[in-house]
Amino acid sequence: MSASTAATRRMLVPPMALLSRPPVRLFVTSTALLFVELFLIRWIPAKVIYVGFFSNFLLMASFLGIGLGILLGRNGRRPVVAPFPVLLFLVVMLVSFVQLDVHLGSPDDIYIGPAALAGAADTNVLVLVLVVALAASVMAALALPLGPLLRSMPPLRAYSIDIAGSMAGIALFTLLSWVGTGPTTWMVVVGLLAILLGLGSGIQAWSALSAAALAATILVAGSGADTWSPYQRLTVFESGGWTFINSNGLPYQQFPKDPSSVGFFFTQIDRWFPGRPFANVLIIGSGNGNDAAVALKRGDLHIDAVEIDPRILDIGTRLHPDRPYQDPRVTATVDDGRAFLRNSTEKYDLIVFAQPDSLALFSTANGIRLESFLFTREAFASVRDHLTSNGLFVLYNLYWQPWLVDRLGSMLASTFGQAPIVSYYSQTAGHAAVLAAGPGLAASGGTPPGGQSELLDPVRPPQPTTDDWPFLYLREPGIAGYYLAALGLVLLLALVAVLAAARATGLTARRFSPHFFVLGTAFLLLETRSLVTFGLLFGNTWIVNALVFFAVLASVLAAIGVSSRIRLRRVWPVYAALFASIALAWLLPPDALLVDPPGLRYVLASAISFAPVFFANLCFTYSFRDTPTADMSFASNLLGAVTGGALEYVALVTGYQSLLLLVAILYGSAYLLATRFRFMADGDLGPGPASGGKKPVTDSTTDHACL
Repeated sequence: MSASTAATRRMLVPPMALLSRPPVRLFVTSTALLFVELFLIRWIPAKVIYVGFFSNFLLMASFLGIGLGILLGRNGRRPVVAPFPVLLFLVVMLVSFVQLDVHLGSPDDIYIGPAALAGAADTNVLVLVLVVALAASVMAALALPLGPLLRSMPPLRAYSIDIAGSMAGIALFTLLSWVGTGPTTWMVVVGLLAILLGLGSGIQAWSALSAAALAATILVAGSGADTWSPYQRLTVFESGGWTFINSNGLPYQQFPKDPSSVGFFFTQIDRWFPGRPFANVLIIGSGNGNDAAVALKRGDLHIDAVEIDPRILDIGTRLHPDRPYQDPRVTATVDDGRAFLRNSTEKYDLIVFAQPDSLALFSTANGIRLESFLFTREAFASVRDHLTSNGLFVLYNLYWQPWLVDRLGSMLASTFGQAPIVSYYSQTAGHAAVLAAGPGLAASGGTPPGGQSELLDPVRPPQPTTDDWPFLYLREPGIAGYYLAALGLVLLLALVAVLAAARATGLTARRFSPHFFVLGTAFLLLETRSLVTFGLLFGNTWIVNALVFFAVLASVLAAIGVSSRIRLRRVWPVYAALFASIALAWLLPPDALLVDPPGLRYVLASAISFAPVFFANLCFTYSFRDTPTADMSFASNLLGAVTGGALEYVALVTGYQSLLLLVAILYGSAYLLATRFRFMADGDLGPGPASGGKKPVTDSTTDHACL
């Protein structure tokens, strides 16, 4: 048979046969796992509000679920009914129609987050654990074929295909978010991926019940007339002459149906500085356009309106009766406020932080809110640099605790060298307050009529927030008791589930790899720190989040490529390079990288942030390339990532820069486990690469040569 004939026959392989090939099935499985993970992370917190403020618990649930799926899939037995569609349907039904959220003390509590929910934390923690268990079960069901697929080919080849599939899942979900799709489209994509998996594993694996469950899930998940932004679920409705915007089911913004003056802070500005015009105004958190509308009616000449959520800006553009965003004097920009300040060279007579308290988190892999880097000492200094010689900086909000006003006031005093003026409006539902500072205040001769210069507790204000510790709503460094309780319950759930899965499949503890477990723990913390760094340098936007995850996976592929071509006989040079890159990142914290132009900032940030990620992956691939049980090593690594998700909360005490010390300690432990204490990892599998590069004893039939 000629070569051309063979090539032609390969091109004519039936789709069913193509889908049944292990590399194709592994790629589709990995794509589906990442896509479903992102779907659950986006959809569940929008329905169960409390879960959204435990930022990484659903990520931990995904890692746990995939690890359990690998363990349970080792026996190779096919279920009578494909479990994934059925479990997904049950989760969607429960989250959609069962009231999982407990009642809050006040609707305003949720603006602050879990600290405001301490009174009901016991009930909420149980809800959180339930949701984690449900998400883990869905991911485990989808990951059942992953173990056999990982064992069906050389480890590094399997790992590279898995990473490529994960990158495809991220790219697909990012694209769908870019075009503004919602749960209906997401579930259709999940259904198509599930069908491909079913066809690839044999049509007999499907049942009428599974197909019906998948179809019903698509209908239920996509029900409702909500608008889904990249950050939150938005519901727009009219009542009593007002148009309301709810975020994830909670009151968020509103504006009148008829043209009217709204915006109480501008009223206060007029009381303080009657008749004073502002030639150039910057509004960060412009939302639906209320503040811009009032500024236009006051006669301000030009307004830069910055809003991070494109859907809210679109709602204001279409529905606000005053049409502020259509006015030629207004320049609307979709961006993170801190990023806008960093990239702008304009000077402003008035800069306003117009209630930029999001109900959304920047990432599921850290505790940073969208607005966190706006309320730091460094951010206030950036505002100061953008004010004219007679400019004012104004913040207003409904602050749920008086110490929040004290913190902001003391930070303003430190930044501008003068006590701010403060006006309070309410002591019932919260502390509505307007704070103002800036050179324009000093130029006016001090405290104007209607203002006061004293804070509620000026002697003992909470410590200032910084770019390294940006937790505005945390009074002092620490981890709340109910956070520790929730983490403890989730880790206990993970331990019980892993032991049960191991017993069900006849696995012993010696199959577990502490080495790969520690590598997973350290890498999750390293990834978290990279996300925080890029969020600070380039904005806490969803696209930055997606690109960082994509870049992390790309660095994994690069490490695999290097490991496949350069077979090191000793591992210590790789670990030495890793520790050197961690030390460099420690010596050059993110604020040292705030340089211009942005292109140079990106190159420096990428080199310093991703060098440890690259060398960490070289350490992983060095060990993984010769592992005789790729599935167990991979499962141990994922379970380590669950622990890393729990350790991430150390940043609430130490700040994010100190996570690098913990990362260094963990990688030091991984090195010892790979070189000095091999009996603790894969001890029953024979010598590994660290013992001289001898080929290990294998329990599989595949060749473990590198790519």
